[in-house]
Amino acid sequence: MGQKVNPISFRLIIQKNWKSNWFSKRDYARLLHEDLKIREAIENSFAQAGIADIRIERRQKDIVVTIYSSRPGMIIGHAGEGASKLNLIIEKIAKTKVKVQVMEVKKPDLEARLVADAVAYQLVRRMPFRRVVKQAIEKSIYAGAKGIRIKVAGRLGGVEIARNEIMQEGSVPLHTLRADIDYACLPAKTNQGTIGVKVWINRGIMVRKRKSKSKIPNSK
Repeated sequence: MGQKVNPISFRLIIQKNWKSNWFSKRDYARLLHEDLKIREAIENSFAQAGIADIRIERRQKDIVVTIYSSRPGMIIGHAGEGASKLNLIIEKIAKTKVKVQVMEVKKPDLEARLVADAVAYQLVRRMPFRRVVKQAIEKSIYAGAKGIRIKVAGRLGGVEIARNEIMQEGSVPLHTLRADIDYACLPAKTNQGTIGVKVWINRGIMVRKRKSKSKIPNSK
């Protein structure tokens, strides 16, 4: 039986980075729970903003929160009102100065979190799961993905016995560390029960350019 490893944590340092960048020995538990509260507050306040990722960096005097969204205008608001309100919310949680940065996601169909969110949203609205998954796969392949795999598990179609369905197109090499694999797992809470949605997207092979060796001139 194979061991299931999160593709993002499996590629840390090699090509992925931590979503929270800070170090602490004594206050680790407190800061960890602060990060969870910050992420939860952002996701609850802007559920329809298409948030793909949230990065938190703690510096000596302040905290930098970077939000990657497919709809940054919903977060920033008119004349920056949304961003200023979000600053106040995070400052109450962290009790320190906060700097919020909003970055636009140009290709949302290549972000596993956004694809999983779209699939879960349609499942909650009682859409046929096969049609929903096939449409999500077609959009990602059209956007430039080398491969995509979507797994849905639960009481699919309202049946009494839970099962799982996997659909895949293209290649998704999970053991190739050079492959840029994005992964997300979200629940879809329907009236019949919770349906789990997992998405793997292969964006291609990342090739690092080797530094050219300096040529030593021939000595005469």
